[in-house]
Amino acid sequence: MEFEGKRVLVTGAASGIGRATAIRFAAEGAKVTIGDRNAVGLEETAAMMASAPVVQPFDAVDPASCRQLVAAAATDGLDVLCNIAGILKWGPSETFAVEDFDLVLKINTTAVFAVSQAALPYLVRSKGVIVNTASAAGLSGIAYNAAYSASKHAVVGLTKSLAVEYAAKGVRVNAICPGHVETPMTAEAPPIEGDMDWALVMRNAPKLLNGSCAPEDIADLFAFLASGKARKITGATFTIDGGQLAG
Repeated sequence: MEFEGKRVLVTGAASGIGRATAIRFAAEGAKVTIGDRNAVGLEETAAMMASAPVVQPFDAVDPASCRQLVAAAATDGLDVLCNIAGILKWGPSETFAVEDFDLVLKINTTAVFAVSQAALPYLVRSKGVIVNTASAAGLSGIAYNAAYSASKHAVVGLTKSLAVEYAAKGVRVNAICPGHVETPMTAEAPPIEGDMDWALVMRNAPKLLNGSCAPEDIADLFAFLASGKARKITGATFTIDGGQLAG
């Protein structure tokens, strides 16, 4: 199996992409630690996995909690970090609360840095891998989505910067940029406020027939980027969006 004995940490594992990714790595023989603020969801994920994971609830807003998660995952070292935890908030920019903007950046960007920072000493020793979750919104602007888009653009920048800084130490860092993925986070339609122009939003819809992704589609890409098949890939962004950004 591709990841037999490898030590893998997956954040955001209570549902969606994180759950599918944790299941995928466990099926490939990895020793997986799963983290999320949703403890019930983590237990549900654990029950679906081929081998029992380390279950560690954590609060992405709290850097100390991020460090505790890594410590729990790396008791005997760490090979792969999958930063997947995230939050999505929509709304017209004129009325979007600054507090919500700050929360989105804390969870989607600052926590990615905090978890990666704590994991890097272990990954340097193992010549390991970080795979971050950015977004199609991290490569393009999306109306009424300024906070999320800004946070994911920042993840792209963080990914490239860490890749450059740690390449000579043998650590690879890449980012996946999904388009629309059928997850609990995206299942709830954004609230309609004022004169929001939905044609402006839908210009970013997938172009492929049935172009929305399943979480398992994204998990496949996490597994590829963490594997030896991607040994020459670092500092890259991989779009998987059904043609969403093609034009």
